[in-house]
Amino acid sequence: MDSTLLLTVAIIAVALSFDFINGFHDAANSIATVVSTRVLTPGQAVIWAAFFNFVAAFSFGTGVAKTVGSGMVDLRFVTPWVILAGLIGAITWDLITWWFGLPTSSSHALLGGYAGAAMAHVAYTRGFGHSLDVILWSGWSMTLLFIVAAPMIGMALAYVFMVMVYWGFRHASPRKMDKYFRRLQLVSAAALSWAHGTNDAQKTMGIITGVLVTAGYLHTFRVSIPVILGAHAAIALGTLTGGWRIVKTMGRRLTKLKPRTGFCAESAAAMSILFATWLRLPVSTTHVTAGAIAGVGSIQRIKAVRWGVARDIMWAWVLTIPASAAVGWLSLTVLHLFNSGL
Repeated sequence: MDSTLLLTVAIIAVALSFDFINGFHDAANSIATVVSTRVLTPGQAVIWAAFFNFVAAFSFGTGVAKTVGSGMVDLRFVTPWVILAGLIGAITWDLITWWFGLPTSSSHALLGGYAGAAMAHVAYTRGFGHSLDVILWSGWSMTLLFIVAAPMIGMALAYVFMVMVYWGFRHASPRKMDKYFRRLQLVSAAALSWAHGTNDAQKTMGIITGVLVTAGYLHTFRVSIPVILGAHAAIALGTLTGGWRIVKTMGRRLTKLKPRTGFCAESAAAMSILFATWLRLPVSTTHVTAGAIAGVGSIQRIKAVRWGVARDIMWAWVLTIPASAAVGWLSLTVLHLFNSGL
């Protein structure tokens, strides 16, 4: 096995590991509400979510994968080592925020790590002043916009859904409402898991396909069936492991949820994510879900949302791209010390 093939296989393994970590890190997005409302046990919830994560492989194409793999960073400046360093940056940030129970975006960690490693490579080869030459700003503009827009859309939709629910069930008792919505929440949880799978797994597809292109095994950026199935299998397996630290933050600490509010939050988040996927944008499922949960909490009264927790989450969002970019840059620097020819 030649060195290029060995490196490519190793990077694909790391990319799938990131996808697995994405699954358990972002499992909270799919199951926090359905667990906190006690519609499903934690074990049942992760199996439910993992199934729909994998089913998502057969929907919505690969538009997000193309955006991530070839629309954010100029592939002319990318090598397999750059992609490896970017993955290390993303995985490191994901593990740090998972340990502290912060529901940050695995998507933005991946984008930040990838961009940071690519900038470091250009800095070494062309000079520090040319670091930003590798960034394709046309691809970043909408992604950066949706860092703000995505949770706002989720929050607004959740608020509207709650108004519709309260008006439609205005003559029903809370107990009767919860009886209906405990069943409906199974549907909304499935929709959110499906939306999460179809957007998040595509990001890993984009990275793997980018490796194959830069290593010379593909001449054009085209996502193959084995890559699609592998990415979805990895994220589904990761979801099965849970991610309970973040479930506690999303499902209990941010606001108190009931089946009807859980249904509205999950439905709003799923619709927002699918809208972004349709636009071929790598949106953060974490941001959208947190926004939707805050939206259903605020309809009762503003103080129903623990804004101190929300503030901590928002700071983690702001720091994710620059922090993971810094780790990606540092990772390439370390790799450069061991192999100056990369």
